[in-house]
Amino acid sequence: MHIVLIPGLWLDGSSWDQVVPILEQAGHTTHPLTLPGMESKDADRSAVTLQDHVDAVVAAIDAVPEDEGKVLVVGHSLGSALAYAAADARPDRVARTVYIGGFPAKDGEPLGAFAAENGEIPLPSWEDIGEDDLKDLDDAARADFRSRAIPSPEQVTTDPVRLTDDRRYDVPATVICPEFSAGQLRAWIDAGEPPVQEFTRLRDVEYVDLPTGHWPQFSRPENLGRAINDAAAR
Repeated sequence: MHIVLIPGLWLDGSSWDQVVPILEQAGHTTHPLTLPGMESKDADRSAVTLQDHVDAVVAAIDAVPEDEGKVLVVGHSLGSALAYAAADARPDRVARTVYIGGFPAKDGEPLGAFAAENGEIPLPSWEDIGEDDLKDLDDAARADFRSRAIPSPEQVTTDPVRLTDDRRYDVPATVICPEFSAGQLRAWIDAGEPPVQEFTRLRDVEYVDLPTGHWPQFSRPENLGRAINDAAAR
């Protein structure tokens, strides 16, 4: 199966480097994306929009020949909303979405509020991120993360999501729960917490626990790869 891998904020396609071998050993073809404005720390991000990022994911889906089957679309953190938007744009081409530590966003809402400087969002301090999100990342892993971190375009988080095709609700989803548990997520959904209410509209959702911090592609890449392989097998 073709697997499109969408990074979250501050990361490019290389953030999947430890996960890709596990997927390819299972026979899959991987497409780790570097989204517009994330090509380097010096890239011009001033005009990059949320739609530019959604379009990049859709283009990766469209690049897979239809005779090679549907595509698994994997999003980490804020990339989960991009995966969902891509499923909205191409519901007939997406076999399943996988959300890692993130949620699908509903139509008309922005993806979040982050501290921005000059139109871009730098990686916050470790203190601001918090130890729960950084669990299982030692000092060397944290130093590597910070060295590779690229500021993200501010408009990606402030532009409203635009969704138009209700067939997205029929696309099966796997939710991989790292710094929160599946039980916690279900409780948030049942309590009516706004960021997770789009899950109530999906017709086929499974929840998978992967206890670690917010970045399992760094802290537990083999476990994450196996979880994505399991989702592909479904």
